[in-house]
Amino acid sequence: MKSGLQLSLGQYSDKGRKATNQDFHGALIPAEPQLSRKGAALALADGISSSDVSQIASAAAVKSFLDDYFCTSDTWSVKTAAEKVLSATNSWLHAQTRSSEYRQDHNRGYVCTFSALILKAQSAHLFHVGDTRIYRIRDRALEQLTKDHRLWLSRDESYLSRALGIDDALELDYQCLPLHTGDLYLLASDGVYEHVDNACILDLLDRHVGDLNSAARTIVETALEQGSPDNLTLQVLRVDNLPAYEHQVVQQQVEQLPLPPQLEPRMVFEGYLIQRELHATSRSHVFLAEDLESGQQVVIKTPSIDLGEDPAYLERFMMEEWIARRIDSPHVLKAVPPNRPRHYLYTVTEYIEGQTLAQWINDHPWPNLESVRDIIEQLARGLQAFHRREMVHQDLKPDNVMIDSAGTVRIIDFGATRVAGIVESAHALEQPHLMGTALYSAPEYFIGEYGDWRADLYSLAVITYQMLSGRFPYGNRVARTRTLAAQKRLVYDSVLDEDREIPAWIDDTLKQALHPEPTKRYDSLSEFLYDLRHPSQRFLNRTKPPLMERHPVRFWQGISLGLALAVVYLLTHTP
Repeated sequence: MKSGLQLSLGQYSDKGRKATNQDFHGALIPAEPQLSRKGAALALADGISSSDVSQIASAAAVKSFLDDYFCTSDTWSVKTAAEKVLSATNSWLHAQTRSSEYRQDHNRGYVCTFSALILKAQSAHLFHVGDTRIYRIRDRALEQLTKDHRLWLSRDESYLSRALGIDDALELDYQCLPLHTGDLYLLASDGVYEHVDNACILDLLDRHVGDLNSAARTIVETALEQGSPDNLTLQVLRVDNLPAYEHQVVQQQVEQLPLPPQLEPRMVFEGYLIQRELHATSRSHVFLAEDLESGQQVVIKTPSIDLGEDPAYLERFMMEEWIARRIDSPHVLKAVPPNRPRHYLYTVTEYIEGQTLAQWINDHPWPNLESVRDIIEQLARGLQAFHRREMVHQDLKPDNVMIDSAGTVRIIDFGATRVAGIVESAHALEQPHLMGTALYSAPEYFIGEYGDWRADLYSLAVITYQMLSGRFPYGNRVARTRTLAAQKRLVYDSVLDEDREIPAWIDDTLKQALHPEPTKRYDSLSEFLYDLRHPSQRFLNRTKPPLMERHPVRFWQGISLGLALAVVYLLTHTP
């Protein structure tokens, strides 16, 4: 029985009546597990006739796309990975033109049109610039999915309005469409689609349904017979099977490995000497152990026996180590590379000798502002390591942060982390919208939305607020706001306190970072960090909030006292 993504491919290209074939095409359908992680890719580039070096641009575009896309991080989404690769290719082609004899006329330089198709799990991702085309055939209907970037000056005269390498900034079309079994996707240059009509293409595909290479060749030859004067290239991809069930990249481990036995101190397990239990909850058990081979102290984490029949829980449990292996930051917990086969489900990470941030807060109820800044800046650098790989931590809180004996701050728990490259896959088991701790979770989670990096910024700002005041910016009201209207009624409680010396502009900084609407928070973590140390120009006119905002009770008490004194004065001075 078939499982997973199954594809059939056919391709053909011909220079036609021209001396040189300026078209270039390629495809890569990798084996598992890369097919599930990155998908299959097709690419077609078409040189422009006004350029004598356009075929070089076409070849470079397709080769670099197919080579570099599969080298990008597994954690990136298809869109991010492909756009980064194509932006780099565009910059290189544009630089080649600028340093050549064609720098005054880009239409003679290193320029080409480009279309690419990536099929991952149950989705098709389309990337397009120029006038090559991508079509889809479903239920015997041929549909053009891309738009030609060609500006027509007259019936016979036109020019490309967009192309790869024509400008230093790339404007790329992107679409993501659901796949159906039996779908056919066609990538064609204008030498083909301008000279073969839809009915002919459908008929020829029906005749050669079992041999897509033969189908592509026959369609190209038909276009040539019907007078095509241009290069001709056609790629045909058929979706034979879609993944029948969901799984993550760690599913194989979950399916093949049993739960470990109950671990006890002085027990030898998988080459580790268990020393003591560090932490235990209803979801996992954490032990300090020594690797008997290397002598290294490590932390072994085992899943809960009670949840051992829950595949979603087990996959998220094993994803923690998968994530830790892909982030290299001094402020993120490191996974210990396996040096021998495992026979059970568990994770191994470095051991950090120190205390959690939660304990540090208990030990330092009145921290100075500089200590708070130092911890928050280190935490932010850890979060930035996640965000660069399109991961959102989703559960940043003091219990998930360690401070070692040297004062280095590390994020230690990734159980709720959302990975773009995994979530977009139909293989991924559905992850709940809200997996973090309510007091530290951004408001958008409570109305069923997925949070982005701004949700992590919100959590970081909550921790900052808590360290400075011992309180929370909205109390416990955020978790009760389940609509946008309710969230707009949230009122920020000032962090300022008569008992603590905190600059007023720090309060303004926190208020912005903690805004209920994600788009009204900071545009980057670095901006938030900067404003924690430097009063922003927009805050300088408000060196201190009004008394009514800082102490509303005292404000109204003062008003009442003033009114009372006025009444007394009037009573005593009225004849």
